Amino acid sequence: MRLADFILRNMESIVAQWEAFAATLVPAAAGMESLALRDHAQQILEAVAKDLRTSQSRDAHHQESLGRAPVPVDAPETAAQTHAILRARGGFNIKQLVAEYRALRASVLRLWMDDCQPNAPDLDDVIRFNEAIDQALAESVGFFSEQVDRARNLFLGMLGHDLRSPLQTIQVTASYLAALNAGERVSGAAARLIRSGARMQSLLDDLCDFNRTRLGFGINVIPASVNLADVFADELDQLRTVHPDRQIELELHGNAQGVWDGQRLQQLLGNLVLNADRYGAPDSPVRVVVTGDEAEVRVEVRNSGPGIERSLLKRIFDPLQRGPDRENGRDGEGSLGLGLYIAREIAKAHHGTIEARSDETETAFTVRLPRSP
Repeated sequence: MRLADFILRNMESIVAQWEAFAATLVPAAAGMESLALRDHAQQILEAVAKDLRTSQSRDAHHQESLGRAPVPVDAPETAAQTHAILRARGGFNIKQLVAEYRALRASVLRLWMDDCQPNAPDLDDVIRFNEAIDQALAESVGFFSEQVDRARNLFLGMLGHDLRSPLQTIQVTASYLAALNAGERVSGAAARLIRSGARMQSLLDDLCDFNRTRLGFGINVIPASVNLADVFADELDQLRTVHPDRQIELELHGNAQGVWDGQRLQQLLGNLVLNADRYGAPDSPVRVVVTGDEAEVRVEVRNSGPGIERSLLKRIFDPLQRGPDRENGRDGEGSLGLGLYIAREIAKAHHGTIEARSDETETAFTVRLPRSP
């Protein structure tokens, strides 16, 4: 008997084995009813049987085996895709999802081969069946990953939003204590709270911006006419207050007036300077050089110290990348590894560019910003 016919005639026994295996995938499957355990198993098998009965070219076979079967425009979700979404919402992990397909593949082939005795099974059907299962698995894994990513990003967005209010309360209270002049011990404690609150605020801002880009919204900018000389001077004054032991220099050349989002560019500069502070030589200054010409403004942040390895330099703007702090062993302490990624996204939002270069003596990040969008 051909495999497609066998699947359709023995649907109940195959689905029963699917259900029995799914019930072992605890803790997600604990307490699930039969209908939920069988979720879309029959529809997936019907799609596989239909695929087996459809004539295909050799290239189509190959693409399907790689999980790359063409999908019509505006096609509805397949049973495999819907199954993946429901499994993700039900608390299954991706290993359990893949295990379901592995068990399905084995049980169908074993039952069919037993039924074919004493005749040998059709090898073309075996190949076609494996290709169809691979395609269904690829569809499930893709949708499962998207569902998990979306749930995580929504959680991070809500977490970031909910943390802002208590953090602002801490910062306001610390500022109030600092203004009381209640003695050296109180003033010192308030100063530590202010510095820690600023670091937490920076981490929270990076987390929220990263989450926004992952949800597909990009970095939000509100352009207005600003002078980068004033904007950057204000940002560096704040950084010097938080990092009094680090010398930070600002050099201005040419016209720094343009149409940008001043707060976002303060954030970009702050991320670059903090990166230079973290990984640069502590006994040398961080230099910020702003040069304006007719079409654009170029911003360079330079620090002395050991060079960045070439392999790391290639992916330095990728999210969640942190390099080892060779000078003091902090290894990215107080950082999520998002600062340079956020800086790149802010530059892109202004239709600008950012690049990094490094040698044995100096590392420099260069941002180019057109004067108007």
